[in-house]
Amino acid sequence: MSPAIIFTLHLGLGYVPWLLCFRAYVWPRLGSMDAVAAHRAIATLHSFRFFGLVFLVPGVVGPHLPAGFATFAAYGDLATGVLAILALLTIRTRPLFWLFTVAFNVVGMLDLIVDYYHGVTLNLPALSGELGAAYAIPVLYVPLLMITHCAAFCLMVRHRRGASRLVIGEAAS
Repeated sequence: MSPAIIFTLHLGLGYVPWLLCFRAYVWPRLGSMDAVAAHRAIATLHSFRFFGLVFLVPGVVGPHLPAGFATFAAYGDLATGVLAILALLTIRTRPLFWLFTVAFNVVGMLDLIVDYYHGVTLNLPALSGELGAAYAIPVLYVPLLMITHCAAFCLMVRHRRGASRLVIGEAAS
């Protein structure tokens, strides 16, 4: 099997165990928490996104890793991580907390989508060996990040709907 096929399988199959684990253990727990606590847990995971800067470290990644992928992935992860840290630091100031929570989720999801786009257009599967020690990031870490961004948006919609029902219920009383 070629390295490109192996990488593509790794990338796709990386979602399967995370989705199974998330559905069985994480989603029920997040759903039972209040909105702030649930988003705080997700922000904590994403606060480690500074780790994506490893795509810029020679010797960790190969010299032929496309800069069009590495640079955007590294700085997109850094921006997401900083925004997640800011969300955690502002937890006592709810408007700022929610601003940074929405921001890190929007920036983080866009970063991953653009990274997938760059990976496809730059033929990253054929160059997957150039990821070097960072190979595990797109295969193991990225699926969890994408799943938690989706979960965060679902929780935001659920929270918003619940708040709307509460306001409507109070108005009807």
